[in-house]
Amino acid sequence: MTGPHTETAIVARLRAAGCVFAEDEARLILATAATPDDASAMVERRAAGLPLEHVLGWAEFCGLRIAVDPGVFVPRRRTEFLVRQAAALAPPRPVVVDLCCGTGALGAALASALLSDGRDEFTLHAADIEPAAVRCARRNVEPFGGHVHEGDLFAPLPATLRGRIDVLLANVPYVPAGELAMMPAEAREHEPRVALDGGADGLDVLRRVTAEAPDWLSPGGRLLFETSGRQVPDAVAAADRAGLAATVAESTEFAATVIVAAKSV
Repeated sequence: MTGPHTETAIVARLRAAGCVFAEDEARLILATAATPDDASAMVERRAAGLPLEHVLGWAEFCGLRIAVDPGVFVPRRRTEFLVRQAAALAPPRPVVVDLCCGTGALGAALASALLSDGRDEFTLHAADIEPAAVRCARRNVEPFGGHVHEGDLFAPLPATLRGRIDVLLANVPYVPAGELAMMPAEAREHEPRVALDGGADGLDVLRRVTAEAPDWLSPGGRLLFETSGRQVPDAVAAADRAGLAATVAESTEFAATVIVAAKSV
């Protein structure tokens, strides 16, 4: 490959556009592009500020290649910690729901982890309010036998799941509305606001989830969600008000905080 399509030329173009990891991104673009022209178009989209995952059409998450369409929330590496917690806590033959699923990365990754552990009997559902996210999630979740529903939180889930969910993954938006302007432009300009905006203190959506979760969880079922360190006291209080017993798990490796809220047996 010569001219503007060489890795050296691509690195220079990306670096000039402010991409910190230009070398890594150039290699990923070249490995993903079907033709030199595709590579050029991808480089220009990235240089214009489009998130790398939207440019590539996928993101690596828990060892999986997760399809990511333009305009859909990009799964963050820190959220792999939530999936690890869920995999360790999942009972035999679990009913799993990925709420506010975005790409469906959490549900797909948990299903993959269960299969890798020899636990091939599970039920998987996912839901999101964004039509683009639902279309994307179907590509990631359906290969694991899962079902994806469009609607607000629990509303689109089959009524047959009520009282039967063993593992409820809820990667709800938790950025305070007043801090959205401080987010990186990639997220602020290219991901849906509904996937980022958690209201005044960042916990509006979470409170709705915790309030309804007891009706959907099985006895001993668990709700797992991510939050920031400073939001932990209020997040735990929301779980407590719903009658859920909350514990906090933290990871320095992933720089992540996960709350596990359990329904009594």
